[in-house]
Amino acid sequence: MLISQILSKKMPSYKVTYFNIKGLGEPIRFILSQAGVDFVDDRVESADWPKIKPTTPFGQMPVLEVDGKKINQTNAICRYLAKQYGLAGANDWENLEIDATVDTIHDLRAKIGAYYYETNAEAKAEKEKTAKELVPFYVERLDEQVKKNGGYFVGGKLTWADLLFVAVLGYINGIAKEDIIAKAENLKALREKVLNLPNIKAWVAKRPETEC
Repeated sequence: MLISQILSKKMPSYKVTYFNIKGLGEPIRFILSQAGVDFVDDRVESADWPKIKPTTPFGQMPVLEVDGKKINQTNAICRYLAKQYGLAGANDWENLEIDATVDTIHDLRAKIGAYYYETNAEAKAEKEKTAKELVPFYVERLDEQVKKNGGYFVGGKLTWADLLFVAVLGYINGIAKEDIIAKAENLKALREKVLNLPNIKAWVAKRPETEC
């Protein structure tokens, strides 16, 4: 390809629409930030959600808008962006490992979220008991995975699984009211590495302060 053709290629424009929390929008923000790509951080207040909901593909967020085209689903968006910006696996097997890791992280998030959002007191207590039993198991296995892979989840290098974990961890800790990886040395080291990446550090410094 000629240099003139390369220079003439227009960079895509990105807009991330999500609530004014970290939640499931933060992994997308992390990946775009690490890639050094400008994006519109469109934060929706709860009171405005009913009027915005009909404009989303399936009535849910986050939504990524690429040159005006809208798409939903956090993992699909993250996987797409990772492929665009060198944060995917080196081969199909590594991509499978990344997908499995990400799904496990979401399982962990769901266990904690199940009791946090439960309104029935009796059911909430039961779900909290289940989560308290399962969370250490998940954390221990994830910690061991990082240890075996040279300080990262997959392939001994930074991938979108690492970015997603640290991005979602802020939300998980916020609803759990504790640092769930406080005793997991390898996961703590991974968190520090990710948060000290220059582009991630810059993003965290400028993003709005939210509890979760």
